[in-house]
Amino acid sequence: MSNKMNETIIFREYQKADHFALAEIIRKTWHYDQLCSLKTARKLAASYLDHCLTDQTFTQVAVADGIPVGIIMGKNNQTHKCPLRLQLRLMRSTFALFCSREGREISRMFSRVEKIDADLLKSSPLEYQGEVAFFAINAQYRGMGLGGKLFQALQDYMRQENIHTFFLFTDTTCNYPFYEHQGMVRRGEHSHNFEVQGPLGKQTLFIYDYQM
Repeated sequence: MSNKMNETIIFREYQKADHFALAEIIRKTWHYDQLCSLKTARKLAASYLDHCLTDQTFTQVAVADGIPVGIIMGKNNQTHKCPLRLQLRLMRSTFALFCSREGREISRMFSRVEKIDADLLKSSPLEYQGEVAFFAINAQYRGMGLGGKLFQALQDYMRQENIHTFFLFTDTTCNYPFYEHQGMVRRGEHSHNFEVQGPLGKQTLFIYDYQM
């Protein structure tokens, strides 16, 4: 950790060259290798990242000595419009994932997650102007305050956009108490038993929100 503390950290917008490093953070953080082969896990991570990139109006990447180690994405629901290039990239990565039987099977689990998330959002009593579309940090760089800085950058963006309420989805595979520490409120939850190549066990999915 001491060596990591001495590294130079900068914060900037997402760049195309960040894609592989950020997809690898996704693959390792959510342990995709335990769900499928390495080849499919990398395709799954790339597809998920591409999906998030189509659903944002703000990005902030933490870069340590030239390597992306964390990212947060936010969305202004009023102004969001996905560029065609990002739509095409998502189509390519989704097609690559669906080319294998394993990829199609793992995708069904994530479709179930999306359905649960949609139900959680529908059941919330609030209407949201914004969303935290994605948030992840390389495990080796946690505990250094990067998460707090990235979240603060997102809050600053929301204020600039005159957004007073925003939300995010998370689950028990993530460090969800972090969001409570940042002042977010758990608005709903749903538990489900997922099964891909054997039982994954019970997971609970949450929706959190923040009012400024």
